[in-house]
Amino acid sequence: MSGSASSHSDRADRERLLPPVAAEDFGLEFRVVARGGIRRGIRLERTFWLSLKQMAERRKCTIGMLIDEIAESQAQTGNLTSAIRVACMRGLADENLTLRRLASINTISAILLACPSPAFALASSKKILTFNAPFQQLVKRQLPIVPSDDARHDLKLALDLNVADIFARLDANGEAPVATGFVIGAGERRYRGQLNAVRAPVLEPELLMAFVFGG
Repeated sequence: MSGSASSHSDRADRERLLPPVAAEDFGLEFRVVARGGIRRGIRLERTFWLSLKQMAERRKCTIGMLIDEIAESQAQTGNLTSAIRVACMRGLADENLTLRRLASINTISAILLACPSPAFALASSKKILTFNAPFQQLVKRQLPIVPSDDARHDLKLALDLNVADIFARLDANGEAPVATGFVIGAGERRYRGQLNAVRAPVLEPELLMAFVFGG
């Protein structure tokens, strides 16, 4: 009984960790790809044809051009379909690595630092994770009770819209910035302003970038 329960738990964990795979992704499709007078008959799973199409769109070329390049670079293997699969997996891995480098708190910090107006990054708990120098100067000017070395200490933040509503509006309006009022406070002092909120370019967890435009 315990073995069966363990097996069920392991299967459930795999279902949570891996993206769903549709049965049609395994279906083989035969296509004839022609380029430069050379015709190649290739049989691949649909998911690899889709991957080739996406790669071709990103590179602004045709699937035939991609396959021609793969065939030339992997001529020694003698197995074009295997070379195509490897090329697709390598392309996806490279793209994923690039996205992970972009989708990081370091990228968010760089964006905020480049912004000339007060700006900060906000977690769903309304915790300020990082901010730029203009925001720190705003806090020092409006709330001098806050320690000068770190604008986050003892700082309270309230939004007119809650964070979940902001994410819902971003989903609904194609990621267009969401404007909302906010109040920051320390001790007995308060400052009210307006900000535009956008989704931060991170994979997880979901974060907001807030850009102050009025007080």
